[in-house]
Amino acid sequence: MPRDSFRPSPPAEVRAEPADGGATLVFVRDLRHPPEAVWAALTDPARLREWAPFLADRDLGSPGAAVLTMVDGETTEDLPATVRRAEPPHLLEYTWGDDLLRWELTRTATGTRLTLRHTVTDRGIAPMVAAGWHICLDVAEHLLGGDPVGAIRGAEAKEFGWAELRDAYATRLGDA
Repeated sequence: MPRDSFRPSPPAEVRAEPADGGATLVFVRDLRHPPEAVWAALTDPARLREWAPFLADRDLGSPGAAVLTMVDGETTEDLPATVRRAEPPHLLEYTWGDDLLRWELTRTATGTRLTLRHTVTDRGIAPMVAAGWHICLDVAEHLLGGDPVGAIRGAEAKEFGWAELRDAYATRLGDA
């Protein structure tokens, strides 16, 4: 797909649950690909480079320390990470700086139900986090479908409907 014609899909199922002063954003998406393909996109550094908001210094498919480098244009920030659980192709859990991410993959008749539980220390950022993951997962869906658009990270996401998604998620989450 030509990058300039990329548009995000409608807002996904989302909720926020209280978590130690912050919140756990629970984001659910149905993908048209089997869990094994989705697992590879979540763990393989070469695949992550094509859709995720960060670069990984190693395959995330096994427990242990890692570095996830947040990318925003020319600016990068290395954040420590620890893969806590890796149960291919169903469960991946890791820290990313102060955040905790848990990816659950369930096989469906048409592909995979992906449930992301992203715990943040500031409940107020949940709509922004939801909008960012929404765009990233739309890009991942294109990648898995053989129609890559390239990663859309950081401020660049504003050119691809991020603000509208943030506002829609703020409404759905009750302004978190």
